[in-house]
Amino acid sequence: MKKIALVTGGGSGIGLACAKTLAANDYFTVITGRRLNVLEEAVEAMGTENSAAIACDVTKPEDVDALYTSIESTYGRLNVLFNNAGNNVPAAPIGDIPVEDFLRVVNVNYIGAFLCARGAFNLMRSQNPQGGRIINNGSISAAVPRPGSAPYTSTKHAITGLTRSISLDGRPYNIACGQIDIGNAASDMTAKMGGGVPQADLSIKPEPVMSVDHVSDSVLHMANLPLSANVQFMTVMATNMPFIGRG
Repeated sequence: MKKIALVTGGGSGIGLACAKTLAANDYFTVITGRRLNVLEEAVEAMGTENSAAIACDVTKPEDVDALYTSIESTYGRLNVLFNNAGNNVPAAPIGDIPVEDFLRVVNVNYIGAFLCARGAFNLMRSQNPQGGRIINNGSISAAVPRPGSAPYTSTKHAITGLTRSISLDGRPYNIACGQIDIGNAASDMTAKMGGGVPQADLSIKPEPVMSVDHVSDSVLHMANLPLSANVQFMTVMATNMPFIGRG
């Protein structure tokens, strides 16, 4: 019997790449996001025998509750959550960031991640056999910021605290939780890096990127571990990007 995986933000970018890899490696993969048409196109490409789409706004508790109710009633259990959905706003010094922009990032990147982790935890705790794995998408911004990134960096630091807390809370229920911190995976968000992005010394320089396939392979490795083992934190990044020694 295939294991059941859920990927939030699964209709594009890193989420879609990871969903495709999971679906190709014996996971029945449910993808979720706000745009059902985009999700359905992805499922058509992956195959309905391997995947399904459920629309959900991760910032709305009632949507997230309905998502997990649907998964439980349709599939009976959840083995893996890749807690990936996220967004960002244009870079700016903290004094120039509108409050509504900050809240928009917090609502998706942190509140949404909390709601999805909470839903997965409750299903994994109640199912028989008990247990499962939650993989949070942290980003290297969980460790070091880029200039002008207060909203995004704040949420990603918060994800690290969430990951650690879930790891402890999950121990009595055979629920493992780890975090993948990704640096410069090729996507729409990193397309501009070849033309130069702000550095800590305020210069503008191009940065190398890596294939998103390295991220999906890493998530698959984390997902495939027995619940007696856990990758607590993993960093996967373009080798020569300015992370080690950044600033």
